Amino acid sequence: MDKDSQGLLDSSLMASGTASRSEDEESLAGQKRASSQALGTIPKRRSSSRFIKRKKFDDELVESSLAKSSTRAKGASGVEPGRCSGSEPSSSEKKKSSAQVSKAPSTPVPPSPAPAPGLTKRVKKSKQPLQVTKDLGRWKPADDLLLINAVLQTNDLTSVHLGVKFSCRFTLREVQERWYALLYDPVISKLACQAMRQLHPEAIAAIQSKALFSKAEEQLLSKVGSTSQPTLETFQDLLHRHPDAFYLARTAKALQAHWQLMKQYYLLEDQTVQPLPKGDQVLNFSDAEDLIDDSKLKDMRDEVLEHELTVADRRQKREIRQLEQELHKWQVLVDSITGMSSPDFDNQTLAVLRGRMVRYLMRSREITLGRATKDNQIDVDLSLEGPAWKISRKQGVIKLKNNGDFFIANEGRRPIYIDGRPVLCGSKWRLSNNSVVEIASLRFVFLINQDLIALIRAEAAKIMPQ
Repeated sequence: MDKDSQGLLDSSLMASGTASRSEDEESLAGQKRASSQALGTIPKRRSSSRFIKRKKFDDELVESSLAKSSTRAKGASGVEPGRCSGSEPSSSEKKKSSAQVSKAPSTPVPPSPAPAPGLTKRVKKSKQPLQVTKDLGRWKPADDLLLINAVLQTNDLTSVHLGVKFSCRFTLREVQERWYALLYDPVISKLACQAMRQLHPEAIAAIQSKALFSKAEEQLLSKVGSTSQPTLETFQDLLHRHPDAFYLARTAKALQAHWQLMKQYYLLEDQTVQPLPKGDQVLNFSDAEDLIDDSKLKDMRDEVLEHELTVADRRQKREIRQLEQELHKWQVLVDSITGMSSPDFDNQTLAVLRGRMVRYLMRSREITLGRATKDNQIDVDLSLEGPAWKISRKQGVIKLKNNGDFFIANEGRRPIYIDGRPVLCGSKWRLSNNSVVEIASLRFVFLINQDLIALIRAEAAKIMPQ
């Protein structure tokens, strides 16, 4: 066989080999597609292996952490991470797995636990429960401190119930239950201690000053004689001599007050209580009145008080004399009125400016209206009628002319309204009988003494022809 024929044979064998290999690959690919369709899985989609690095947001970080945890759970259940659901194991892996199965002993494999459904959701951090302060109920921290101090002083819950004034009325059973709860209930005791530590120092001092007196304290106080007149120094010396017997918050003034109570109820050592009369004889009111010593009922003269009363009486009399001396200087008299009845004019009153609260009597031919101050004294103080902070100190002047006509001139900043017509600053207007004068929301009625004005006009008419 020559060289050409040998080369043709080799090329044909190679072509047939490649063709057979291509047929085998196509058949294998067809089998894979058929098996994937039968299993209902989707073949792995081709994607780029190129990695684009960028920052992740908070929600993406949470989702990625959840995805990692879910993949770990799946890997623990027997599925290798990183293998696609549609991919098949290679021949070498099949051989290894079959060899491991053949070598492994026949032991039952427990089923893998299913992943918890909460893993796919967002994991929340477990927060510690907040300490909620229980309601102490009717017992306040001040009541607890009063109860503790009183029990330490008297060692008797009945005396505590009768002698201590709590924030509200408690029965003896409630006091006993509260005391036992403070002793033996750790929760209530802890809460009560915390609440008492939060009290203000002044509140604690006030509570301690109300502590009941113990028997030892009352025994020391009863030794002070009832006939003696003890001072604060006496009780202060008693505190210094017996510091261990008295409560730490006791003061000389508190001891003196309690000693006076003991004396009032005949509890001192040198006092005796008179026994009640025996037999049928019952002490009535007249017998008790006869036993009273009248000399003890006389009031002692207080020279200091009498001196102060005499000085006050002299001062008031001096003020009355000053007012009486100033009466003739007043040109306008202010009288309180209660109704709107027509005023009773006398021979000296020319006109009346009547308001709601007071009335002003015009007894001179010219008067000034305004608001009185320390430096500015005027005839008609409008502040007596009502609020006058908007009124000028010299608001206007009312004059009586010789012909018997009254005119009002405005000298203040605000206008004066006469029967609803404004009179501006620097202007004047004639006043007639029953004219309504309004000054800064204060209304007055101007009333004229017609009889006296008629006489003035008659005299003026007599003088004019001359």
